[in-house]
Amino acid sequence: MYKIHPKTLFIGQNCQYLPSCQSTNDEAADLLSQTDLAEGTLIITDNQTAGRGQRGNIWLAEPGQNLTFSLVLRPNFLPAARQFWLNIAISVGITDALLPLTDGLIRIKWPNDLYIETQKTGGLLIENTIQGQWLAWSIVGLGLNLNQTTFAYPTATSLQSRFPLPEGYHLPGVLTSICEHIEKRYLQLKAGHEAILKATYLQRLYRFQEGGRFRDAQTGAIFTGTIIGVNENGQLTLVIGSDIQHFNFKEIEFLHD
Repeated sequence: MYKIHPKTLFIGQNCQYLPSCQSTNDEAADLLSQTDLAEGTLIITDNQTAGRGQRGNIWLAEPGQNLTFSLVLRPNFLPAARQFWLNIAISVGITDALLPLTDGLIRIKWPNDLYIETQKTGGLLIENTIQGQWLAWSIVGLGLNLNQTTFAYPTATSLQSRFPLPEGYHLPGVLTSICEHIEKRYLQLKAGHEAILKATYLQRLYRFQEGGRFRDAQTGAIFTGTIIGVNENGQLTLVIGSDIQHFNFKEIEFLHD
């Protein structure tokens, strides 16, 4: 299972398959603590029983229907203060692979989700180890709904639900494409091509330059704003009235009309 052969230098060249595990990010962290893993190592499972999202959120997926994996990177060229650039590069790489499968509709919902229109089809969880002022290791976890078609929440969807194929999506094939595109964008970041990455990221950012309603997570107040970007600290930047404001994760909630 998952004997993939991506056309990459390192990402996906070492692939470790687990029939079942609690969390591929946890498995990757355990392996890193025990051995010197090669950069680009993939840990993938068909059945993730306790998948995690950002800050304790839960990721649920039917066994064997979707992609649930973690990728080990060593971005020691990146200062810890600029770690959101890794999120940008990875998100752009994943959407590179998914754009032709989604009629160009895949979007990056800040800070770590993948959306098709108003429904979530995937989520990222990047966990970094810092040494001094630099990143040492990063574990990039991805859950991507491909063939699952029933969900507990109406806000969730999959490629098969939205863009059905007669025999469903070939998981190893999609994984191979994702590996190849992530490596391309990761090497762009390493080479300092941040302007290209940022421009592409903003083009694919959910609700970018569109007016929308939001809820303040602390006060519950509902307000209208326009997303104009993401700053160096990874904060979402909105124009609200005549003011420009920056928000951290979970400080605001997107509302759908």
